[in-house]
Amino acid sequence: MASRYAPVALATVVLAALAGCAPQDADPAPTNQSQADCTKDALRTLTAGKLTVGTDDPAYEPWFKDNKPDNGEGFEAAVAYAVAEKLGYARGDVVWTRVKFDNAIAPGPKSFDFDINQFSITEERKQAADFSGPYYLVRQTVIALKSSKIAGKASLADLKDAKLGAQVGTTSYQAITDVIKPTTKPQVYNSNDDAKKALQNGQIDGLVVDLPTAFYITGAELTDATIVGQVPQVGVPEAFGLLLDKNSPLTGCVSKAVNELRDAGTLAELEKKWLAQAAGATELT
Repeated sequence: MASRYAPVALATVVLAALAGCAPQDADPAPTNQSQADCTKDALRTLTAGKLTVGTDDPAYEPWFKDNKPDNGEGFEAAVAYAVAEKLGYARGDVVWTRVKFDNAIAPGPKSFDFDINQFSITEERKQAADFSGPYYLVRQTVIALKSSKIAGKASLADLKDAKLGAQVGTTSYQAITDVIKPTTKPQVYNSNDDAKKALQNGQIDGLVVDLPTAFYITGAELTDATIVGQVPQVGVPEAFGLLLDKNSPLTGCVSKAVNELRDAGTLAELEKKWLAQAAGATELT
Protein backbone atom coordinates (compact mmCIF):
# COMPACT_ATOMS: atom_id res chain seq x y z
CA MET A 1 0.00 0.00 0.00
CA ALA A 2 1.76 3.16 -1.19
CA SER A 3 -0.67 5.52 0.48
CA ARG A 4 -3.28 5.38 3.18
CA TYR A 5 -6.53 3.70 2.18
CA ALA A 6 -9.81 5.48 2.80
CA PRO A 7 -10.88 5.01 6.44
CA VAL A 8 -14.20 3.73 7.67
CA ALA A 9 -17.10 5.16 9.58
CA LEU A 10 -16.67 4.95 13.32
CA ALA A 11 -20.09 3.40 13.74
CA THR A 12 -19.34 0.53 11.40
CA VAL A 13 -15.66 -0.20 11.72
CA VAL A 14 -14.79 -3.77 12.60
CA LEU A 15 -11.66 -3.68 14.75
CA ALA A 16 -9.02 -6.36 14.66
CA ALA A 17 -5.25 -6.53 14.84
CA LEU A 18 -2.20 -8.22 16.20
CA ALA A 19 -0.01 -7.90 19.27
CA GLY A 20 3.67 -7.15 19.57
CA CYS A 21 4.55 -6.02 16.05
CA ALA A 22 6.12 -2.62 16.64
CA PRO A 23 8.75 -1.78 14.04
CA GLN A 24 11.74 -3.13 15.91
CA ASP A 25 13.47 -4.34 12.75
CA ALA A 26 12.91 -1.17 10.76
CA ASP A 27 15.76 1.15 9.87
CA PRO A 28 15.45 4.17 12.16
CA ALA A 29 15.72 7.64 10.67
CA PRO A 30 19.15 9.15 11.39
CA THR A 31 19.36 11.65 14.20
CA ASN A 32 22.13 14.16 14.83
CA GLN A 33 20.66 15.99 17.79
CA SER A 34 22.28 15.75 21.18
CA GLN A 35 20.19 15.15 24.28
CA ALA A 36 20.56 18.83 25.22
CA ASP A 37 19.13 19.96 21.86
CA CYS A 38 16.01 17.85 22.33
CA THR A 39 14.62 19.53 25.41
CA LYS A 40 11.38 21.47 25.53
CA ASP A 41 13.22 24.77 26.04
CA ALA A 42 15.49 24.17 23.05
CA LEU A 43 12.93 22.94 20.53
CA ARG A 44 11.76 25.45 17.92
CA THR A 45 8.07 24.60 17.81
CA LEU A 46 5.32 26.63 16.15
CA THR A 47 4.27 27.95 19.56
CA ALA A 48 6.86 28.26 22.31
CA GLY A 49 6.23 25.77 25.10
CA LYS A 50 3.59 23.90 23.09
CA LEU A 51 3.73 20.92 20.73
CA THR A 52 1.22 21.13 17.88
CA VAL A 53 0.20 17.73 16.53
CA GLY A 54 -1.87 17.30 13.38
CA THR A 55 -4.25 14.57 12.29
CA ASP A 56 -7.27 14.17 10.03
CA ASP A 57 -10.92 14.97 10.78
CA PRO A 58 -12.55 12.62 11.44
CA ALA A 59 -9.84 10.55 13.10
CA TYR A 60 -10.79 6.90 12.89
CA GLU A 61 -10.52 3.85 15.12
CA PRO A 62 -8.41 1.99 16.04
CA TRP A 63 -5.88 4.77 15.48
CA PHE A 64 -7.98 7.19 17.58
CA LYS A 65 -11.12 6.80 19.61
CA ASP A 66 -14.40 8.71 19.37
CA ASN A 67 -12.74 11.22 16.98
CA LYS A 68 -11.09 12.85 19.99
CA PRO A 69 -7.29 12.77 19.64
CA ASP A 70 -6.82 14.69 22.87
CA ASN A 71 -8.25 11.81 24.94
CA GLY A 72 -5.05 9.87 24.23
CA GLU A 73 -6.97 6.72 23.32
CA GLY A 74 -6.26 4.73 20.20
CA PHE A 75 -2.87 3.66 18.89
CA GLU A 76 -1.78 6.85 17.13
CA ALA A 77 -3.08 9.17 19.84
CA ALA A 78 -1.12 7.16 22.39
CA VAL A 79 2.02 7.25 20.23
CA ALA A 80 1.73 11.03 19.82
CA TYR A 81 1.52 11.57 23.58
CA ALA A 82 4.41 9.17 24.18
CA VAL A 83 6.58 11.15 21.74
CA ALA A 84 5.51 14.40 23.37
CA GLU A 85 6.49 13.08 26.79
CA LYS A 86 9.89 12.00 25.46
CA LEU A 87 10.41 15.57 24.25
CA GLY A 88 9.47 16.98 27.65
CA TYR A 89 5.91 18.11 26.93
CA ALA A 90 3.19 17.47 29.47
CA ARG A 91 -0.21 16.36 28.25
CA GLY A 92 -1.55 19.90 28.62
CA ASP A 93 1.25 21.22 26.39
CA VAL A 94 0.01 19.19 23.39
CA VAL A 95 -2.28 21.07 21.00
CA TRP A 96 -4.14 19.13 18.32
CA THR A 97 -4.98 20.59 14.92
CA ARG A 98 -7.00 19.02 12.12
CA VAL A 99 -5.39 18.74 8.69
CA LYS A 100 -6.71 16.75 5.74
CA PHE A 101 -4.44 13.89 4.65
CA ASP A 102 -3.68 15.31 1.19
CA ASN A 103 -3.01 18.78 2.56
CA ALA A 104 -0.59 17.44 5.14
CA ILE A 105 1.60 15.69 2.58
CA ALA A 106 1.50 18.55 0.05
CA PRO A 107 4.61 20.72 -0.32
CA GLY A 108 4.67 23.94 1.65
CA PRO A 109 4.71 25.22 5.24
CA LYS A 110 2.87 23.11 7.81
CA SER A 111 0.39 24.14 10.49
CA PHE A 112 1.75 21.50 12.86
CA ASP A 113 5.02 20.42 14.44
CA PHE A 114 4.35 16.86 13.36
CA ASP A 115 1.34 15.01 11.95
CA ILE A 116 0.33 11.44 12.74
CA ASN A 117 -2.17 9.98 10.29
CA GLN A 118 -1.04 6.59 8.93
CA PHE A 119 1.46 8.20 6.59
CA SER A 120 3.40 5.57 4.65
CA ILE A 121 7.05 6.54 4.31
CA THR A 122 7.87 6.73 0.59
CA GLU A 123 10.70 8.25 -1.40
CA GLU A 124 8.23 10.38 -3.33
CA ARG A 125 6.78 11.88 -0.16
CA LYS A 126 10.26 12.55 1.20
CA GLN A 127 10.66 15.11 -1.58
CA ALA A 128 8.01 17.32 0.05
CA ALA A 129 8.18 16.42 3.75
CA ASP A 130 10.33 14.91 6.47
CA PHE A 131 9.53 11.66 8.27
CA SER A 132 10.49 10.28 11.62
CA GLY A 133 11.70 6.76 12.03
CA PRO A 134 8.84 4.26 11.67
CA TYR A 135 6.49 3.82 14.59
CA TYR A 136 4.49 1.01 12.98
CA LEU A 137 5.08 -1.69 10.38
CA VAL A 138 2.01 -2.77 8.45
CA ARG A 139 1.16 -6.46 8.68
CA GLN A 140 -0.61 -8.71 6.19
CA THR A 141 -4.03 -9.85 7.33
CA VAL A 142 -6.46 -12.64 6.50
CA ILE A 143 -10.12 -11.69 6.21
CA ALA A 144 -13.08 -13.99 5.60
CA LEU A 145 -16.84 -14.01 5.52
CA LYS A 146 -18.29 -14.62 8.95
CA SER A 147 -19.81 -17.81 7.55
CA SER A 148 -16.45 -19.09 6.25
CA LYS A 149 -14.88 -22.24 7.63
CA ILE A 150 -11.79 -20.24 8.63
CA ALA A 151 -13.63 -17.50 10.54
CA GLY A 152 -12.50 -17.62 14.16
CA LYS A 153 -9.37 -19.67 13.44
CA ALA A 154 -6.29 -18.73 15.44
CA SER A 155 -3.28 -20.42 13.84
CA LEU A 156 -1.53 -20.78 10.50
CA ALA A 157 -2.08 -24.52 10.75
CA ASP A 158 -5.83 -23.88 10.74
CA LEU A 159 -5.46 -22.27 7.32
CA LYS A 160 -3.54 -25.09 5.63
CA ASP A 161 -6.63 -26.47 3.87
CA ALA A 162 -8.10 -23.07 3.04
CA LYS A 163 -8.41 -21.63 -0.44
CA LEU A 164 -6.90 -18.16 -0.15
CA GLY A 165 -6.58 -15.30 -2.59
CA ALA A 166 -4.67 -12.05 -3.02
CA GLN A 167 -3.86 -9.39 -5.58
CA VAL A 168 -1.10 -10.35 -7.98
CA GLY A 169 2.42 -9.11 -7.29
CA THR A 170 1.75 -8.00 -3.71
CA THR A 171 3.29 -8.83 -0.35
CA SER A 172 -0.17 -10.17 0.48
CA TYR A 173 0.30 -12.92 -2.10
CA GLN A 174 3.84 -13.48 -0.80
CA ALA A 175 2.44 -13.94 2.71
CA ILE A 176 0.26 -16.78 1.42
CA THR A 177 3.00 -18.58 -0.50
CA ASP A 178 5.90 -18.00 1.91
CA VAL A 179 4.27 -18.00 5.35
CA ILE A 180 0.80 -19.60 5.34
CA LYS A 181 1.70 -22.18 2.67
CA PRO A 182 -1.76 -23.70 2.14
CA THR A 183 -2.08 -27.05 0.42
CA THR A 184 -4.40 -25.51 -2.19
CA LYS A 185 -2.78 -23.21 -4.71
CA PRO A 186 -3.72 -19.60 -3.91
CA GLN A 187 -5.93 -17.67 -6.28
CA VAL A 188 -4.48 -14.55 -7.90
CA TYR A 189 -6.50 -11.48 -8.89
CA ASN A 190 -5.71 -8.35 -10.87
CA SER A 191 -7.12 -6.11 -8.14
CA ASN A 192 -8.45 -6.21 -4.60
CA ASP A 193 -11.89 -5.45 -6.03
CA ASP A 194 -11.78 -8.67 -8.04
CA ALA A 195 -10.56 -10.56 -4.98
CA LYS A 196 -13.36 -9.14 -2.83
CA LYS A 197 -15.95 -10.32 -5.36
CA ALA A 198 -14.44 -13.79 -5.26
CA LEU A 199 -14.69 -13.76 -1.46
CA GLN A 200 -18.31 -12.61 -1.60
CA ASN A 201 -19.16 -15.31 -4.14
CA GLY A 202 -17.59 -18.06 -2.04
CA GLN A 203 -14.86 -18.79 -4.57
CA ILE A 204 -12.21 -18.42 -1.87
CA ASP A 205 -12.30 -19.01 1.88
CA GLY A 206 -10.18 -16.01 2.74
CA LEU A 207 -8.53 -12.93 1.31
CA VAL A 208 -5.13 -11.57 2.34
CA VAL A 209 -4.65 -7.78 2.40
CA ASP A 210 -2.69 -5.31 4.50
CA LEU A 211 -4.12 -4.32 7.87
CA PRO A 212 -5.43 -0.81 7.02
CA THR A 213 -7.18 -2.28 3.97
CA ALA A 214 -8.62 -5.04 6.14
CA PHE A 215 -10.12 -2.45 8.49
CA TYR A 216 -11.71 -0.69 5.52
CA ILE A 217 -13.05 -3.79 3.78
CA THR A 218 -14.58 -5.35 6.90
CA GLY A 219 -15.90 -2.06 8.22
CA ALA A 220 -17.28 -0.30 5.17
CA GLU A 221 -17.44 -2.64 2.19
CA LEU A 222 -18.19 -6.19 3.35
CA THR A 223 -20.04 -5.93 6.63
CA ASP A 224 -20.56 -9.71 6.68
CA ALA A 225 -16.77 -10.19 6.71
CA THR A 226 -14.37 -10.39 9.62
CA ILE A 227 -10.65 -10.25 10.26
CA VAL A 228 -9.31 -13.72 11.01
CA GLY A 229 -5.85 -12.57 12.10
CA GLN A 230 -2.52 -11.21 11.01
CA VAL A 231 0.33 -13.09 9.39
CA PRO A 232 3.93 -12.96 10.67
CA GLN A 233 6.00 -10.32 8.89
CA VAL A 234 7.19 -11.10 5.37
CA GLY A 235 9.33 -9.16 2.92
CA VAL A 236 9.93 -5.43 3.30
CA PRO A 237 6.91 -4.05 5.15
CA GLU A 238 5.20 -0.74 4.64
CA ALA A 239 6.10 1.64 7.46
CA PHE A 240 4.19 4.53 9.02
CA GLY A 241 6.15 7.60 10.16
CA LEU A 242 5.40 10.94 11.76
CA LEU A 243 5.31 13.64 9.10
CA LEU A 244 7.08 16.99 9.53
CA ASP A 245 7.80 20.04 7.39
CA LYS A 246 10.63 19.56 4.91
CA ASN A 247 13.94 20.26 6.67
CA SER A 248 12.14 20.84 9.94
CA PRO A 249 14.46 21.64 12.86
CA LEU A 250 12.43 19.15 14.87
CA THR A 251 12.95 16.10 12.64
CA GLY A 252 16.05 14.82 14.40
CA CYS A 253 14.58 15.12 17.88
CA VAL A 254 11.22 13.63 16.90
CA SER A 255 12.99 10.69 15.24
CA LYS A 256 15.18 10.28 18.29
CA ALA A 257 12.07 10.09 20.48
CA VAL A 258 10.42 7.51 18.21
CA ASN A 259 13.59 5.40 18.08
CA GLU A 260 13.91 5.44 21.86
CA LEU A 261 10.28 4.41 22.27
CA ARG A 262 10.89 1.53 19.88
CA ASP A 263 14.07 0.41 21.65
CA ALA A 264 12.36 0.56 25.05
CA GLY A 265 9.51 -1.65 23.85
CA THR A 266 6.95 1.13 24.35
CA LEU A 267 5.70 1.02 20.77
CA ALA A 268 5.19 -2.73 21.04
CA GLU A 269 3.22 -2.24 24.26
CA LEU A 270 1.02 0.44 22.70
CA GLU A 271 0.42 -1.70 19.64
CA LYS A 272 -0.58 -4.65 21.80
CA LYS A 273 -2.94 -2.49 23.84
CA TRP A 274 -4.66 -0.61 21.03
CA LEU A 275 -4.33 -2.83 17.96
CA ALA A 276 -4.74 -6.20 19.63
CA GLN A 277 -6.43 -6.12 23.00
CA ALA A 278 -8.77 -3.22 22.26
CA ALA A 279 -9.45 -4.56 18.78
CA GLY A 280 -10.01 -8.14 19.93
CA ALA A 281 -7.77 -10.05 17.50
CA THR A 282 -4.88 -12.46 17.92
CA GLU A 283 -1.81 -13.25 15.87
CA LEU A 284 -1.85 -16.23 13.56
CA THR A 285 1.07 -18.27 14.85
